[in-house]
Amino acid sequence: MTGDAAAVRVAVVVVTYDRAHLLEELLASIAALTVAPAHVVVVDNASSDDTPEVLARWTGRLPLEVVRLTENTGGAGGFSTGVERAYATDADWLWLMDDDVAVLPDALDRLAPWMARFRCLTGRKYDYDGRPFRWQNRFDERLGVPRPLAGDPYGAQGWFPQTAGNFEGMMIHRDVVARIGLPDPRFFIVWDDAVYGWLAHLATESAVVDAFVLRRTRELRQQQVGARNLNATSDLYRFHVMRNRAYVRGYLRAHGRLNAAGFAAGTAYTFAKEAARLVLVERRLRGIGRLVSGWLAARALMRDTTWRPMPPLEEER
Repeated sequence: MTGDAAAVRVAVVVVTYDRAHLLEELLASIAALTVAPAHVVVVDNASSDDTPEVLARWTGRLPLEVVRLTENTGGAGGFSTGVERAYATDADWLWLMDDDVAVLPDALDRLAPWMARFRCLTGRKYDYDGRPFRWQNRFDERLGVPRPLAGDPYGAQGWFPQTAGNFEGMMIHRDVVARIGLPDPRFFIVWDDAVYGWLAHLATESAVVDAFVLRRTRELRQQQVGARNLNATSDLYRFHVMRNRAYVRGYLRAHGRLNAAGFAAGTAYTFAKEAARLVLVERRLRGIGRLVSGWLAARALMRDTTWRPMPPLEEER
């Protein structure tokens, strides 16, 4: 494979909320890239810390566009806004990432050969402790959940098919964005990136490539359970991980991929996994009520006959 990172225009899209110290580290790492991005779009989700001061320090040092929202729209709303702004530039590629990662200096050089082959891809990342982080980039349509990876999925070819997305480093070509539209802000948090990557997979061949390009900069409490790495979460997450099952179901149904019985099993599995996370990682049961509330909210949303998926943006150029 061949590919010249300097020959393509990349827009980095970052969503941040009240993590100024992590944002500072990420912006510094972007500035240290051996191939500079054409644009850096940072969506500030109405942060209440010194995020504006951090962004002011980097204005002029990076090709930076800052979008400060008046309310917190969650990761989903932030990436919807950020992708829309980046798409309006002359960038060929959009590189999506949360504020709790840093890019490795040669990341775009490592990704360039794969960018010549695929139109949606994700590189590898190191966890906070320096070990390789294992993404769940395969979406089980029957159950409507991502499947964990076991063993070495890359093989001699150095990549494997990506059927679910992750907004910690997913790269997507503007032509694919035109076909699948913006990330759906209605998710607020949870499932938005998985579904967006799944939509990209329906539109183009998508891959996870064996190239380390990111590292996590935030330490989380974790517990290894089989092939899964369970992190500590929040009650906000617990509510939305269940409520947003309605949106996942809506997308599957709209694309003719819904297996009603399988999806119900996947929803029950999601509930059980989150309950296990409470017990094994957070050592408590308080929070189960938020899972139940989210599940009930999902059932109400599923009765909305006016719901539609996000529309495409425009014809491919």
